[in-house]
Amino acid sequence: MKTQVKALVVGGGAVGTSIAYHLARAGWDDVMLLERDELTSGSTWHAAGLLPYFNMSFATTHIHDYSIKFYKTLEEETGLNAGFAVVGNLRMAQTDARMDEYMLYASTAETCGVPYTFMTPDEIKAKWPLIKTDDLKGALYHDTDGYINPADVTMAMAKGARQRGVMIERRWQADAFHWNGEAWEVTVTKMVEKGGNLVPSDEQVVITAEHVVTASGNHAQRTAQMLGIKMPAIPVEHTFIVMDQDPELVKWRAEGNPEHPVVRDADNESYAREERGGWILGIYEHGAPARFEYGVPDSFRADLFPLDLDRIADQYMAMAERVPSCADSGLKDDFNGPICYTPDGNPLVGPAPGLRNMWLAEGFSFGITAAGGTGYYLAQMMVEGEAEIDMASLDPKRYGDWMTTEYAARKNEEAYEHVYILHHPDEERPACRPLRTSPAYDRQAARGAQFGHVNGWERPNYFAPMGFDDHASRSFRRGAWWEHVVEEAKAIREGVGLIDATAFTKHLVKGPGATEFLSWFTCNKLPSVGRINLTYALTINGTTRTEYTIVRLAQDEYYLVSAGAWTAYDSDFLRKAIADKAPEFGYIECHDVTTQWGVFAIAGPKSRDVLKEVIKDADPETVLSNKRFPWLTMRNIELGMVPVRAIRVAYTGELGWELHHPIEMQNHLFDLLEKAGEKHGMKLVGARAQNWLRQEKSYRAFGNELGRDATPLEADLPRFVDLSKEFHGKEAMQAHGIRSKCVTILIDGPEDADPWGREVLYHGDTRVGRLTSGGYSVAFGKSIGMGYVKPDVSEVGTKLKIKMFDQLWDAEIVEDSPYDPKNATIRVDG
Repeated sequence: MKTQVKALVVGGGAVGTSIAYHLARAGWDDVMLLERDELTSGSTWHAAGLLPYFNMSFATTHIHDYSIKFYKTLEEETGLNAGFAVVGNLRMAQTDARMDEYMLYASTAETCGVPYTFMTPDEIKAKWPLIKTDDLKGALYHDTDGYINPADVTMAMAKGARQRGVMIERRWQADAFHWNGEAWEVTVTKMVEKGGNLVPSDEQVVITAEHVVTASGNHAQRTAQMLGIKMPAIPVEHTFIVMDQDPELVKWRAEGNPEHPVVRDADNESYAREERGGWILGIYEHGAPARFEYGVPDSFRADLFPLDLDRIADQYMAMAERVPSCADSGLKDDFNGPICYTPDGNPLVGPAPGLRNMWLAEGFSFGITAAGGTGYYLAQMMVEGEAEIDMASLDPKRYGDWMTTEYAARKNEEAYEHVYILHHPDEERPACRPLRTSPAYDRQAARGAQFGHVNGWERPNYFAPMGFDDHASRSFRRGAWWEHVVEEAKAIREGVGLIDATAFTKHLVKGPGATEFLSWFTCNKLPSVGRINLTYALTINGTTRTEYTIVRLAQDEYYLVSAGAWTAYDSDFLRKAIADKAPEFGYIECHDVTTQWGVFAIAGPKSRDVLKEVIKDADPETVLSNKRFPWLTMRNIELGMVPVRAIRVAYTGELGWELHHPIEMQNHLFDLLEKAGEKHGMKLVGARAQNWLRQEKSYRAFGNELGRDATPLEADLPRFVDLSKEFHGKEAMQAHGIRSKCVTILIDGPEDADPWGREVLYHGDTRVGRLTSGGYSVAFGKSIGMGYVKPDVSEVGTKLKIKMFDQLWDAEIVEDSPYDPKNATIRVDG
């Protein structure tokens, strides 16, 4: 057994074998894979093997698309049949809302080039007469996917990996990980059979690996404990049953008819496919429990849990109604096994927090579908520095140290039962909330705040009258909340509004090496003391890793503000970069001060008037004037008894200030501002109105317009890039050129809906791009969006089409910052 390798993959399921295969295919010729038992002995062996395209995520759609195409090539390469039955996938809808969901998804799929068709109930019945269709509104059909044998595809990938030089060692368990400063020393133990259990022997080996990838499936909690990190990957029970033969199905096939597609009855929370003249029925029901919160027992191997038939009785009966010919088919077999989940249902793929050259591939609830693409894109990240798509939405660091086992287990149960619940874009799931709250949470709740959930924080989405039902207001169109958000947006454009932005990520960077480091770390010039700059940290490939507002507090002291959803993600990247460069630049301190500072953003033409009511200064009439407090500067001021780090900037594009304050004084400041704002008609405003307003100013948002698949130049932000200096990722950024360009678009769309930022864009008959943000513009009285298009169709005035609800609607590219393009309102004096 070799003891020194380039990369060690821990875990021999579909995901692990795919990663090993793709690392070798990418050119790494010294790769080893370890499996503690036999290949496929984890969740892979009892997976149903479905390969659904359906996913609302741009990145995950690409991953699934790659997998489906890749699996079709394995037999030619390896000689092993991967067991792929390309029967198609029929996703049925019983309600108009479900059809709206499918139409939103379809536009997203179209941005990735995924083929689909819509079918009417009559078309379904004509093609597959065994399916009852009289209660259906229609269906979405993919003819290029289907199902696969999980064991066969894993073995095919394993053979392909071996052919490319990968060493696969079975019955070896990773028991300890130690980073020696240059490589990982992994202690592995030979596992042996004893009394039907798999137990450690006395034989141990230490393997030195430059890189380690963990793909440990249901054993993720054990992996996290060994690595000293937190990982919200915990399994949930998933049941599917195998039914006895359906005589009508047997007759149908005997007559020469093709196999049915995978039939997804989303409104009945189930899927079905043919299996030897009968049906497999899989269910995503309520009440399925999380398992193995603290690790998998040694006695649990390729095992299952007892069937809880009562838990799936409703879905079982619904199947007999959907395919009446199977009503008398008995239960032939059942599989109730652990499938790993995460709180948002997406896997954890990417660098581990706080560790070097340790890569995670954990928490796969749809592991067979995602395995191929995960191996491909993770190998790109490891070998080339970045993937060709933005993998941030899957990054393990989207969960911070605040996350606990209890949180993960309960949220994973929720994610499981939401697989077939309508995925409204304005959805807010209730489990484990409220958890992280700013001091003013109760005050805002008492005033009708309808909260969203961002990185564990409760953040107002909008405000509505007491008793308003946010859940009932959700829609794929303009929900009942829409009119309240319109009024909030108008308040900021015409009067004054107050937004709780406490969830912002905040870091303090200081020390003798801070200035040189930040100049290298970010692409814009650094501000002078007392001023601010917007800037970007880039990846090694020159794309956007993080957006920062940098406030220079002193010569070598900086306050960095970034997106609230990405605290651990930003902190990890920043700290690792500091550790790398401190020997060159000098001593640098970095402190995450997110929870020390609350933030209120006050904005609107009357915002200065409100602040004048409460500011304490020798000359309160001039303290907020352009002369004493210019745009894009920071001043330490006093509002009542509260010391405030005030920043003259507004994400809404109006006159305004961010009021960063000691978080323990937040309630006093809230009360002060609320009272002062009464006579000026100040309105409490949530994140949805802010999102609409920032699009009117063409302000890019991280995770939407800004990410690891585009450079700041492609985001059309050259004014924030100082090419006269050297900075991390500069050469790679310039080498990319402009592959696509970010634009702002006004849309003449349907009267009852706005885009969500997932829609495909056409120029004539040619697909030319996609939206990354969408909403409604109160300034222009129509829908607005931002997105990326091909450079040759990016000019102002270009007429485009946007697909919404399976129709094309007129759209036009407008100048950046279509509202107040000269920034007159932001700079107004007073």
